[in-house]
Amino acid sequence: MSDEYDYVVVGAGSAGCVLAARLSEDGQSSVLLIEAGGEDSRAEIGIPMAWPALQGTEVDYGYTTVPQMGADRTARPFPRGRTLGGSGAINGLIHLRGHRADFDRWEALGCSGWGFERVLPYFQRMESVEGRDPKFRGNTGPLRPAPAQEGGHPLSQAFLDAATSVGHPRTDDFNGRDHEGAGWHDLNIVDGRRQTTAHAYLHPVRNSRPNLTVATASRALRLLLDGDNRCTGVEFEQHGAARTARAAAEVIVSCGAVDSPRLLLLSGIGPGDELRELGIPVRHDLPGVGRNLHDHPLCPVVFAADRPLPPAQTSLAETSLLWRGDASAHGPDLQLLCIHVPYHPPSMPPPDNGFTLAVATLPDSRGSVRLSGPRPDDPPLIDPNYLGEETDVRRLLQGIAMAREIAAAPPFAPWRAHEVLPGADVTDEAGLRGYLAAAVGPYFHAVGTCAMGTGTDAVVTPDLTVHGVKGLRVADASVMPSIVSVNTNAATVMIAEKAADLIRSGAR
Repeated sequence: MSDEYDYVVVGAGSAGCVLAARLSEDGQSSVLLIEAGGEDSRAEIGIPMAWPALQGTEVDYGYTTVPQMGADRTARPFPRGRTLGGSGAINGLIHLRGHRADFDRWEALGCSGWGFERVLPYFQRMESVEGRDPKFRGNTGPLRPAPAQEGGHPLSQAFLDAATSVGHPRTDDFNGRDHEGAGWHDLNIVDGRRQTTAHAYLHPVRNSRPNLTVATASRALRLLLDGDNRCTGVEFEQHGAARTARAAAEVIVSCGAVDSPRLLLLSGIGPGDELRELGIPVRHDLPGVGRNLHDHPLCPVVFAADRPLPPAQTSLAETSLLWRGDASAHGPDLQLLCIHVPYHPPSMPPPDNGFTLAVATLPDSRGSVRLSGPRPDDPPLIDPNYLGEETDVRRLLQGIAMAREIAAAPPFAPWRAHEVLPGADVTDEAGLRGYLAAAVGPYFHAVGTCAMGTGTDAVVTPDLTVHGVKGLRVADASVMPSIVSVNTNAATVMIAEKAADLIRSGAR
């Protein structure tokens, strides 16, 4: 390793791996990719149905939230990937882009250039798919998402048949023309193995490009700023030794919705009053850093099956239903996910043999990521503020009712024995609210804490440069001003693809 590069990318997650690969592909620009975790060699990473076993291991930061005031005042687990591939190495492998209204909303919020028609080429550039509408899908990119229809789980088909039997439309491709309805969603599985952006973008070029350096076990401690408020590099720790990497062009922070704002805050970039209270010198007073945290709140409805369920062959979830609980909404605000195991809250016993219809919604609630102390070892204070808004509660109650209606439809009859959670006897609103408060948890879709925009609460510009700091960008899920209506991994990859173009074009 040298000490100076053109670009230093901090974080080798879903976005960082894309950025390192794209910025180094000219063969001239030197790129350093820093990752706090290790190599993505743990066996379970590659096994699609083994993702729950990765939580709490060395490839997971193992964060927890602060007690959730709207959700029974207890903390929730908050997994975040800590390995090459980041959270894309430990997630449920679902590849959904989002509705066109999600991105048009970004543009309406002041993020010029981020409307659906402007981001569609980046979604296309990142993938290679077969037999799909070329107006919406790509055929030259590194990722190869595909649905699990061949060899899919019988519960998946039962779910789709049940959803259509109660009046929901079918979609052949959530990432194509029809973003709503019930259908098989794409999965990041290739030849039976998980495909992350580390597998698709980084590993194929890592050993063949002398201008690309990958430093694992390298935890960023703070960003280096000169007297002109220009970010000149990163101080990091590698194998217990302090190191410094200088960036001649730019530093790009891609640590995710928890650790990107955390690194900015540790570096003195953030709300000035909070930094001063912790004894951190304020380099740039930027109020929005760490604000606007949100995640899809997820509530499971769990059923016991009256005969043994076949084991999963692909992922644990192959099908979804996206619909508008609010008919006046511009796009879907509810998702129902069919999971082939009893995915249950830790405090509630599941059936030995069962399945789950999990409800998620677009949240109005907003939370924060704050520092608990001035040192990098001090744990972050993560507050997604689940159920902080009554509208979120109302939509999730609506989703529970829909899950029950679908589970009661004839296509589920061969599998269903009875509802275990919340239980068929829980029918009054007070009981359902109590269950929701106890059962709601993360969908692992944290976004928004370095939101892009032009207002006083924005952290980055629509070009992803940090307001008021030269030579520094953020490019990951933290820049989403509002969450997409579905799983966030695909949109995060898109952000990285577009960020690479912005950087290479010299946009400032």
